[in-house]
Amino acid sequence: MSSHEAPHRILIVEDDQRLAELTQEYLIRNGLEVSIEGDGLRAIRRITDEQPDLVVLDLMLPGADGLTVCREVRSHYSHPIIMLTARTDDMDQVLGLEMGADDYVPKPVQPRVLLARIRAQLRRNDKPEVGNQRIVFGDLVIDNGARSVALKEELVEFTSAEYDLLWLLASNAGRILSREDIFTQLRGIEYDGQDRSIDVRISRIRPKIGDDPDSPRMIKTVRSKGYLFVKDSGTV
Repeated sequence: MSSHEAPHRILIVEDDQRLAELTQEYLIRNGLEVSIEGDGLRAIRRITDEQPDLVVLDLMLPGADGLTVCREVRSHYSHPIIMLTARTDDMDQVLGLEMGADDYVPKPVQPRVLLARIRAQLRRNDKPEVGNQRIVFGDLVIDNGARSVALKEELVEFTSAEYDLLWLLASNAGRILSREDIFTQLRGIEYDGQDRSIDVRISRIRPKIGDDPDSPRMIKTVRSKGYLFVKDSGTV
């Protein structure tokens, strides 16, 4: 970020006031504008009204838990949400992703790790437009300039992370991408063999693009290899 640009606005939704303030201080020292909200119900209103550039969302909150917050704001908020989850609870991670979280970080989290994840999400969300590059598969149009997806001429809502995964698969149509390939390209870290975020996002993307989750014809799972976007139409 150049010196004349306004800092990215981050909202930390965390009811542990001391932890939230320590995290806020660290992020501010690293060039971000950070506010705190400790109540889930108030967080829903603030996220919708204020439209911060990114939300760091704890799972356990008074008023409304993190999953409820994520679900309630997703249709009105398209920027990244990083969910903080229990280290060993895989179900929390899966549910968070299903509710529309873009990433998750196990607690307790080191501030520098959280900062790295925040910056990675902001970089992806701030990607410049790349001309009018579009991919067309029948009734599905993916426009990487506008970062938009249309099915039968109707715009479809995608989170930033879902869009990035769809574009990666579609722009490599006809080629099998392993989970390792996808994970490295989208998150910039090595795949640990256990992370289920890619699989969860695939399950969310399929119905959005008119693909049958039970018998997919566009995004196919190739056993022991990865995912394949079937190329049945051209690009323009």
